[in-house]
Amino acid sequence: MAYGINGRILRVDLTQASVNTEFFDDNLYRLYPGGKALAGYLLLRELPPGTDALAPENLLVIANGLLTGAPISASTRFTVAARSPLTGAYGESEAGGFWGPELKMAGYEAIVVSGRAKQPVYISINDDKVELRDARELWGREPEEVQAAIRHELGDKRIRVLQIGIGGENLVRYAALTNELRHFNGRTGMGAVMGSKNLKAIAVRGTGRYLDSAHDAKPIVDLGRALGKRVKEHPQAWDLQVKGTPALVGAFNAAGILPTRNFRQGVFEGADNLKWEAYEKELLTARGTCYACAVRCKREVKVDDRYQVSDAYGGPEYETVEGFGGYCGVGDLQAVAKANELCNRYTLDTISTSVTIAFAMECFEHGLIGLKETDGLDLRFGNAAAMLQAVDLIARREGIGNLLAEGSKRAAEVIGGGAHLFAMQVKGQELPMHDPRGKVSVGLGYAIGEHGADHLYSIHDTLVANPDSIGFKGASPLGVEALPAQQLGSAKARNYAILENWCSFGQVVGLCYFGPAPRSFTQIEEVLTAVRAATGWAMTLADLLQIGERATNLTRAFNVRNGFSRKEDTLPERLFQPLENGPMAGTLISKPEFERTMDELYRLKGWDSKTTVPTRDRLRDLDIEWVADLLGV
Repeated sequence: MAYGINGRILRVDLTQASVNTEFFDDNLYRLYPGGKALAGYLLLRELPPGTDALAPENLLVIANGLLTGAPISASTRFTVAARSPLTGAYGESEAGGFWGPELKMAGYEAIVVSGRAKQPVYISINDDKVELRDARELWGREPEEVQAAIRHELGDKRIRVLQIGIGGENLVRYAALTNELRHFNGRTGMGAVMGSKNLKAIAVRGTGRYLDSAHDAKPIVDLGRALGKRVKEHPQAWDLQVKGTPALVGAFNAAGILPTRNFRQGVFEGADNLKWEAYEKELLTARGTCYACAVRCKREVKVDDRYQVSDAYGGPEYETVEGFGGYCGVGDLQAVAKANELCNRYTLDTISTSVTIAFAMECFEHGLIGLKETDGLDLRFGNAAAMLQAVDLIARREGIGNLLAEGSKRAAEVIGGGAHLFAMQVKGQELPMHDPRGKVSVGLGYAIGEHGADHLYSIHDTLVANPDSIGFKGASPLGVEALPAQQLGSAKARNYAILENWCSFGQVVGLCYFGPAPRSFTQIEEVLTAVRAATGWAMTLADLLQIGERATNLTRAFNVRNGFSRKEDTLPERLFQPLENGPMAGTLISKPEFERTMDELYRLKGWDSKTTVPTRDRLRDLDIEWVADLLGV
C-alpha cells in the first residue's frame, strides 16, 4: 500500500444491513487522493443518472482528504457527497472538527453508504469493528443528547459522533450534519440524504496515528511546529484567531458590499450591533478549534439575557451573523445567536435557512404571501421574533415552514407571481453572504460551481487585487495577476481558473480554506512539502493544480449526466441590477461582460461553451479519458 493512506473504503448497505471493507489500487488513489476527487469518482462511477436524491439508491459518500489527520494546522477537513436533494446536482459539503481525523485513525479513507434501513440506526466504527446499532430511541432527540447517549452506550467518552438533527430527519432539503456539535457539513442537503436512509449518526473511534502511514514523518512534524509558532506573526491567521470571521461584518459594511435585505442593499444601518466588537462583548466566551489547528478561529458563545443561548453548539460565524442579521434586516445580535443555536440544534444549513427566510420576507413585503399563508406570522424584514419562529417551522415542516423547507427555488415556483425574482439562488442553492458586485470572481464561482452558489470555489478577488498585499504575495507561486476586484475579462477568467484549481485541490486533500496561502499562513511551497512527505510522490505544484482540476471535471461530468447545461451556470437577475445604497450604490455586474468572461472561462477549462461538457482532449490530459466515454464525447 502507498504511503499516506490506509487504502480502505468501508461499504455499508443499510437495506441489507451488511458491512464490508474494500481495498483499492494505489494507482487509482494517486488520481483520486481523497475528498472531492474520491467522492466525485465514486458517484460518477456508481450512481446512475437520474437517481432520486432521497431514494435508497442514492449513495452517501464520506471521504477524508490525503492530509486529513496530519498534525498540521488546517488539515482537518472531510467531504460528504451525494446527489443533492436541494439542487438535483452533485452535492458536496466539507467540515472540520475532529471526526475526519478520527476516521483516519480508525483506518478508513472513505465510507460509502447505500440503501435505507428499516428503522433508525447508527453506525459504530471502532478500528476494525463495525456495527449497525439500533437508533430508534435517538430519533427525534437533540444532538447534545444523542452524542452523550452514544458515548454512554459504547462506553467511551472519546468517541466522535457525526449526526443529523430533526432537520435531517424531516428531510429539509438543506439539512446539515454536525460533528462534536460545533462543526458542520452545512451545504447541499447532505443531512436530508442521511435522514432519508434512516441513518441517525456515525460514531468513530480510532487508535492509529497519521504519521505511521507517512513516507517521511519528520517534515510533517517540523511543519506542524513551525505553523503553531507562526500564527501570532501572520496578520491573516492572527486576525482569524482574535476576531474570527465575524470581523467581516464591519469590513464589508464599510466597503458597501454587506448583503442586506435580500441583496438589494450593501450597507446595513444596524451593522454596528453585529460587528466583532459587539460580538466579543455580548456573546463570546472562548475561542475553539479543530484537530491540531493553532488558528483557533471558532467562536464559543453563551447568552442568558433577552434570549437563552446554550454554549453546547458553538457560536455564529460571519455567514450566520450576516444571514440572520442585516440580510433579514435584524440588528439584534442575541437574536442572531439564537437563530444560529436553533439551526445547529436542528442541523439546518444557516446560509440556506436565512436566505430562504429573507426570500419569504420579500415575498411578504410585495404581497405574494400574506398572514393567511403564514398562519399569522408577520414575516417583515427586521422582525426577529418571526425570523426565529420561521427557523422552528422549517425544521419541523409545519405551516409555511413546510414550503420553505423545500428551498427558495422550489418555494418560488409554488408561490408564483414573480417570486422567482426574489429567490437568490443558483442551481437551487442559496447565495452566501458575499456580493459579487464588489468582487466578481465570487460571482463566477456562484455560476459555474457544480453544487450551486458557494463562496469557497475560488479565492476572492480582494485577496489578490493588491500586488503589495500578503495575500497576493502568498499566491505568487500560482502565477496569478493583481487585478481590480470588479474587473471582468480574460485575465480575470485566467485568475479564477488557477485559483479554483488550487481551492479544489484543498478540498481533495482535506485542507481548510483558512490554512493555505493566499487566504492564510501556510505557504504554497509548504503544502507541497507536506504532500511529498506524506506520500513519497515526486509532486510539483502543477501536479497539485491538476489534482484539483481533475476533481472539478469529475463533478462537472456528474452534472452533465444529470441534465445540467450552461443555462444553469448563471446568477440571479438582481446581481445584474444596481445596489440601492452605500459607497457602491449604483454598482452592478454587466451581464454581457459576465457572459463573455464565462465564455473565456469555459475555453480555459476545455469545456464546450454551450453544453459545458468537458472535451475528450482535456479529459485525456487529466488522465480520465474514461469520463469522455461515459459522456459520449
